[in-house]
Amino acid sequence: MEEKKERRNFDRAFKEEVVRLVTEGRRAVSEVARDLDIHPNLVHRWKRMQLKEGKDAFPGKGHMRPEEEELRKLKRRLADVEEERDILKKALAIFSKHPR
Repeated sequence: MEEKKERRNFDRAFKEEVVRLVTEGRRAVSEVARDLDIHPNLVHRWKRMQLKEGKDAFPGKGHMRPEEEELRKLKRRLADVEEERDILKKALAIFSKHPR
């Protein structure tokens, strides 16, 4: 029976250092990955994220990039406004049915 490897978590500083070793240190991805006992695809993914997102890369578990956080807030606000609108529509329908 094959033993499962425990999933490892890497913090932001570690990921940034790995990317720095590859980009500034002029070391091969495979060499860095082998030295740190991580899969080369992981190093490639971190490198792509760093290039694409810059300082916002690797936000951490449970954290969002600023634009994702803003989008989430806007969606929540839209849902609130739609709920308020629906309540007002129902109230208008109720009050317009009853003669005074």
